[in-house]
Amino acid sequence: MTINEFNFAGKKAIVRVDFNVPLDENGKITDDTRIRGALPTLKKILADGGAVIIMSHKSLGQIREAVEKALGVPVAFAPDCAKAQDAAKALKMGEALLLENLRFYPEEEGKPVGVEKGTPEFDEAKKAMKASQKEFAKTLASYADCYVMDAFGTAHRKHASTAVIADYFDTDNKMLGLLMEKEVQAVDNVLSNIKRPFVAIMGGSKVSSKIGIIENLLGKVDKLILCGGMTYTFAKAHGGEIGDSIVEMDKLDVALGVEELAKKNGVELVLGSDCTATNGLDFDTMSVKPGAEIINCPANKVPAGFEGVDAGPESQKAFADAIAGAKTILWNGPAGVFECDTFTPGSRAIGDAIAKATAEGAFSLIGGGDSVACVNKFGLADKVSYISTGGGALLEAIEGKVLPGVAAIKGE
Repeated sequence: MTINEFNFAGKKAIVRVDFNVPLDENGKITDDTRIRGALPTLKKILADGGAVIIMSHKSLGQIREAVEKALGVPVAFAPDCAKAQDAAKALKMGEALLLENLRFYPEEEGKPVGVEKGTPEFDEAKKAMKASQKEFAKTLASYADCYVMDAFGTAHRKHASTAVIADYFDTDNKMLGLLMEKEVQAVDNVLSNIKRPFVAIMGGSKVSSKIGIIENLLGKVDKLILCGGMTYTFAKAHGGEIGDSIVEMDKLDVALGVEELAKKNGVELVLGSDCTATNGLDFDTMSVKPGAEIINCPANKVPAGFEGVDAGPESQKAFADAIAGAKTILWNGPAGVFECDTFTPGSRAIGDAIAKATAEGAFSLIGGGDSVACVNKFGLADKVSYISTGGGALLEAIEGKVLPGVAAIKGE
């Protein structure tokens, strides 16, 4: 069942959203992207003549007025998500109800509290917590006639509100929301419905945090660009000099293994040959210290006292050339410390090349907080195909893992 096929007239729908929006010191929302992302789903339910019960892992009382303004209907607030039976019962069609933060209850995440992991007591506590989690999910389910999962950012967690709750609705009364459908389709486009050439760009500081994703991609892509901090682990693996650049000395063999796997699979592996390095980046203020030097040098010949902070001119050209002509593109992770305006050129070169390829017909998926921040910083958000809202969920999907929040709806 999809949300567009379902008629919500006369029904109460409990919807899991991601309303974990940032607030300033006065409690005002500084970025309402996540609220706006959920509006198509919520408004569809209301337009059909249904009512919505909204749940998330945020203290929703403080954003009630903002949600009411966005939806254009009366929005009530239940101060205890596990004791909202009366509020749910009083809810009229065409109205909305916000539940208080789900994570105020440990049953939401299903993790034992106050017991040391690896002990017999932990195993017993875990078993008891799983039973409590089911009861908590059953309570949430009792408020509504149908369930909609629309929080991709938490779809990789088997929490009460993202997966367990689905057990209490039959197949025809549980479905993915419009935002979730878009996310799942976008992932499918880059992993299953591939148009070639397929180019993936993986950045960030550590090889270790991306190794599962890299290995899975090496079985799918035509070209893989590896950039950012992991550049120096690869350079060091070949005996290069990397100065003070970030490096994982215990992952040098992993880097060499990635190169071997790429070769075995016939994948063109593109690594930065040069870099921009400095001896004076202030990470607290994301600025270059007065009097500091900035140089371009080979990525495997970074002078002592300097650290690589961005892809150099040669690398930028190599990255852009590799992206040109691609038909499917995935970008996760920047090419350097883009938060400092001085070191944006590497990430900018990637963003511009992706925008150009997209204009020429490529499907481009941007995922992960830093890549999304890059795209927004460079004003390229409307020049790529899709920007994912789910960091961890997207990475696990790319790694080939089953997402509990999706599996629970599909009955897998």
